[in-house]
Amino acid sequence: MTATTTAPAERAAPRREGRRSRVVFWVAIVLVGLLLAALTAVVQSADGPASAELDPTSTTASGSKALVRVLEQQGTDVRVVDRADGITGGTVFVDDARGALDPAVARRLAREASHVVLVSTGAAPLDAFGLDVEPAAQVGGTETASTRTCDIPAASDARRVSTAGVAYRVPEGDPVPAGTTLCASSGSGDERAYGLVRTATRGGDVTLVGTTAAFRNDTITTAGNAALALGLLGGDDSLTWYTPTPGTPDAAPTLGSLAPPWVPSALALLALVAVAAGVRRGRRLGPLVVERMPVVVRAAETTEGRARLAARTRDRTHALDTLRIAAVHRIGRRLGLPRSAHVDDVVRAAARATGIPDSRVGAVLVGGTTPDDRALVAGAAALDELERAVTTATTGGTPTDHDRRGARP
Repeated sequence: MTATTTAPAERAAPRREGRRSRVVFWVAIVLVGLLLAALTAVVQSADGPASAELDPTSTTASGSKALVRVLEQQGTDVRVVDRADGITGGTVFVDDARGALDPAVARRLAREASHVVLVSTGAAPLDAFGLDVEPAAQVGGTETASTRTCDIPAASDARRVSTAGVAYRVPEGDPVPAGTTLCASSGSGDERAYGLVRTATRGGDVTLVGTTAAFRNDTITTAGNAALALGLLGGDDSLTWYTPTPGTPDAAPTLGSLAPPWVPSALALLALVAVAAGVRRGRRLGPLVVERMPVVVRAAETTEGRARLAARTRDRTHALDTLRIAAVHRIGRRLGLPRSAHVDDVVRAAARATGIPDSRVGAVLVGGTTPDDRALVAGAAALDELERAVTTATTGGTPTDHDRRGARP
């Protein structure tokens, strides 16, 4: 009685241990996922406007605090805003590097602002300001370009500026629009692009700046970058530094803002359902269990059963092919051939050993259809005769019971 109750308990112990291991594994996966999500949120919150490029309050290499300080020292009132409602007049610097500017806001600035300095690569804001150009390539390095002959006064006064940033070009096949000025070229031939583009607007003019290295703390003192930046942004008594922010009323609508409020909750619920389904499915797929068969079926009985089926259906060809396959294996083993040897190799080896022509050996081991019982008997006799010849050629004796094993259909 004790042995009977102990054995199931011993078998259940590994199952409980395996289930506990799977639960611990999934809990660890969930905890790791939550940790990664928390780290991502922390990094994203740390990487805010304070560390963005051309941030007017940042003293890092990519910031623009040095430019703002010099402008203030020269008497320019610099106001940093993230809403278009805060723009009161004077020069407006629009830093749309994030591509968040709503085209409607851009058209309003083009009507109301006398001087707009724009940093953007979005097609919609460029079109709203009437700039018929497109971004051509990102420009790196420390190369500079001459602006002595540029029709933009701030650029011509700078004489030479850095080209690092974004280069623009007129779409292929389009002429340069009337009233548009292109300066600070980089590249040559069909690859030529420009870092400064100016065109007239309903309210005044807009200058598209791709050479953003002129505004950065680490490169503003290179060549004439400082003269270009001060000339573009310090021409009026006031400067509004406008940085459109995603998610604000001034930002262009996104897929997330257009979606109903319940969509995030529904997606989170679907994600939880998917995780639960995966866990449930994973628990069902347990280890393989070897099930003991209630009876043991001998191979000979299986062979005899198949032979009776072949006899009942009068499938003589299948019956003879079964004998041929067994004979090929025995002859190949007798001749020292590997189990993977092709039937053609067996035919050639048997022909060499017995001196029987290849065609005759092939007809016996491969043959064709078996139309009647007489052909079946003749084929079986031919196989037996060939095996006897191979055995005689290799050992000089007669086939043993071991050699004949498996010959029955």
